[in-house]
Amino acid sequence: MDGIDRYLDEVVAAIAAIDRDSVRAIVDTLETVWVKDGTVFIIGNGGSASTASHMMNDLNKFTALPGRKRFRALALTDNVPLMTALANDTDYANIFVEPLRNLARAGDALIAISGSGNSPNIVRAVEYALRYKITTIGLCGCPGGRLASIADHMVVVPADRIGQQEDGHLVLNHTIATALRERIESRPAVAMRAVAAS
Repeated sequence: MDGIDRYLDEVVAAIAAIDRDSVRAIVDTLETVWVKDGTVFIIGNGGSASTASHMMNDLNKFTALPGRKRFRALALTDNVPLMTALANDTDYANIFVEPLRNLARAGDALIAISGSGNSPNIVRAVEYALRYKITTIGLCGCPGGRLASIADHMVVVPADRIGQQEDGHLVLNHTIATALRERIESRPAVAMRAVAAS
């Protein structure tokens, strides 16, 4: 067995070990947010930041179906000017909590993606969300750190390597988006009110 076999076999084993009921609970939560016209905010650092952007794309685009209202998802990783201003002028740990103060409301949801589960900017944002009745969802590596102990809903990818944890988070993104699309598609189509052109 070489490094290629080892890496791929470990990814397959980690994905097979993901707790599927925990994934279903996350889909249930996100469907409820969609029904109530809430917004889903997504955060992460490094590779997890790119997963946050990818997830925002899939939640908004892949779930868009004729006759069904649109999903509302926003990746807080995508506003580089605001992130760098906050990091430079205050503290890097504030780059996600401060936008939540501007935008999030009770009934919204926050998806926090973190291999370690201990990144201060992730933990601070989740703690803020919990105080203001914003449902929190964590996608972590093993063992999950602080995030796994405080989030309302959690899926841990049971892999030791950060790359494999991130691989698992991308699989979870596509799994969640696919399940939400199926649920939205199963609902009756309704006449959508067009926004008047200015």
